[in-house]
Amino acid sequence: GVIRDESGNLYGTTTNGGDLSACNGSGCGVVYKVDRLGNETVLYTFTGGTDGNSPYAGVIRDEECNLYGTTYSGGPVNLGALYKLDTTSHETVLNAFTSSPDGSGPAYSGVIHDPAGNLYGTTSSGGTADAGVVYKLDPDGHEVVLYTFTGGADGGSPLYGVIPDAAGNLYGTTESGGTGGAGVVFKLDTSWKQTVLYSFTGGTDGSGPSGSLAIDSAGNLYGTAASGGTANHGVVYKLDTLGHETVLYNFTDGADGGDPAGGVVRDAAGNLYGTTIFGGSACCAGVVFKVDMSGNETVLYSFACGAGGCATCRWGANPTPA
Repeated sequence: GVIRDESGNLYGTTTNGGDLSACNGSGCGVVYKVDRLGNETVLYTFTGGTDGNSPYAGVIRDEECNLYGTTYSGGPVNLGALYKLDTTSHETVLNAFTSSPDGSGPAYSGVIHDPAGNLYGTTSSGGTADAGVVYKLDPDGHEVVLYTFTGGADGGSPLYGVIPDAAGNLYGTTESGGTGGAGVVFKLDTSWKQTVLYSFTGGTDGSGPSGSLAIDSAGNLYGTAASGGTANHGVVYKLDTLGHETVLYNFTDGADGGDPAGGVVRDAAGNLYGTTIFGGSACCAGVVFKVDMSGNETVLYSFACGAGGCATCRWGANPTPA
């Protein structure tokens, strides 16, 4: 996704493109800026070397307008990097992941920062059990592994980063592991003790929690699972402070969408917004959706195919390109 500054400029990343002479002709990705008139500026082009490769995660911005993000691979040992991009578009690799014990393959949701300038994130693999870690990087560039996943009941492969609450606890999800083997929602308290708040079973409650969580003022958590549910095409769920899960919406992979893989954001009224990879009314190319607190879904937009044609929809149709 993208972030916005006070002038309305948007900042984000692409996983490929940029210098097409790099990364086997596909490019290694860029950091870009789009102004309010729709003009794009490429702020940095990755080379696939020590500077990083494939920035799946977006960026965050500090008070001095520096940008921070992660690359899935590349870096000094080709296992991912945490980078800073200053206001002159000079890139600095703040941390090069080495797999053990500090993790590898930084997650899709990048990093968050606290008021002291510490950065927090996850890696999808690496650590002592090769099941991923939660890490902290201080302003001096020192990395501390806050928690190492085992891939067992505590979860494995935390792909999507963490979010904080007002007390400084961190919350996140893992794609796999847990008592049901279908992923968990976890909490790390301020002493970095991990608690599994919920283990997905892979049934009607969902499987493979995906995307970053959202949290409300009461401490309830909201998220998506990419599969599972009554139609096995994912759910939007709520997890209360007692660890009780409520499925707010089951996707059918029809016009309502299917396979929500980006988490949700929440507005002041409690409505949740997100996207799906598949489904929708045009070409099965996914939707932007809204789910209210009563569990009613509204499709805000159905993505359509371009001139290149459509993939066959998973329920058998082959619509005309939009």
